[in-house]
Amino acid sequence: MKAIIVGGGIMGLCTAWGLARDGHEVELFEQGPLPNPLASSMDEHRLIRHPYGDHVGYARLIDDAYVAWDLLWDDLGQRFYATTGTLALTGNGADWAERSAAALATIGKPMTELPVTDLTRRFPQIEAKGVERAFWIESGGVLFAQDIVAALARHLARQSRVRLHPHTSVRSADLEQARIVTEAGTAYAADVVVVAAGAWVGRLLPDLGRQLVPSRQVVIYFDLPAEDRAAWAKGPMVIEKTGDVGLYLVPPMEGRGLKVGDHEFSRSGDPMAERTAREDDIQPLLGRCRSLLRGFDRWRTDRLKACFYTVTDDERFVVEKHGARGWVMSPCSGHGFKFGALMGLELARTLASDRDAAAHARWSAGLEAAAPT
Repeated sequence: MKAIIVGGGIMGLCTAWGLARDGHEVELFEQGPLPNPLASSMDEHRLIRHPYGDHVGYARLIDDAYVAWDLLWDDLGQRFYATTGTLALTGNGADWAERSAAALATIGKPMTELPVTDLTRRFPQIEAKGVERAFWIESGGVLFAQDIVAALARHLARQSRVRLHPHTSVRSADLEQARIVTEAGTAYAADVVVVAAGAWVGRLLPDLGRQLVPSRQVVIYFDLPAEDRAAWAKGPMVIEKTGDVGLYLVPPMEGRGLKVGDHEFSRSGDPMAERTAREDDIQPLLGRCRSLLRGFDRWRTDRLKACFYTVTDDERFVVEKHGARGWVMSPCSGHGFKFGALMGLELARTLASDRDAAAHARWSAGLEAAAPT
């Protein structure tokens, strides 16, 4: 089988990896360099964690995701991951952490509730203003995203069955005939076409523009005093929701930066536009940092980063067959990277078999307990 993949982010690359390791031919097209610094995948790190609110389907997939990452580490000859544990905090009537704990209990992944009075003793980096309940689980950690993407691109470039086409924009994709045409006017054909174009998918396939909406997001990297950095370098990952403004905190593992962002979607912006982030973008987030993080007044903003990814109304992934010989792959809504290796492997297996496409779509959307057989 021969596959064409449009998009060289984590999903496109992992699908190419899955196909190539099973003996199939792949041609992958990326509009920019490989890796592309504008891709949704490209940043220092991404989180992987079991707590998932009510989305028990995705919580179930985390163990499978770890297995898939281990397979990738074996192929790459290097591990791009550090364990941090996961601290989930809620307050002001929000109940995400409680719902996560309840969902995980049903699948045998219990979280430990920490008395708020003990929270700052165990994690002295936390100020805990506004926190009403706290939960802890030992699992969870940091995936070094841009290192993974770069290493995977290098790995694929060495595979005889894979042809990479960086700096090659695709003008059109025919998902009935499995054909694409590049901006230069060159046509390519295969047995199947997978569109994994991230925030640009609506440009290539306009009918999906309302379902997969580009969203501009801003994250903050902080410069910390040495003692604060040393404390946070031991973890934990923090997922916090206390009403209107919540945050996630990625600790500075293995020399990377400490990053804070939120899960509030802008649902606006053009991924091709200027990506300069402004202080105005982050004022609510800074306010929450100030009340949650001990010693925050000594921290300094190192840099702001604006990025884009697609979002769906229900935050579920879209990995669906379109046309007779095409697939759209958009594990999105700000929580897809952690499943990159798993999504790529499983889509490769479905493409090369008679697996049910609708069952695969339900599984990737977190609606089925196991991958289709």
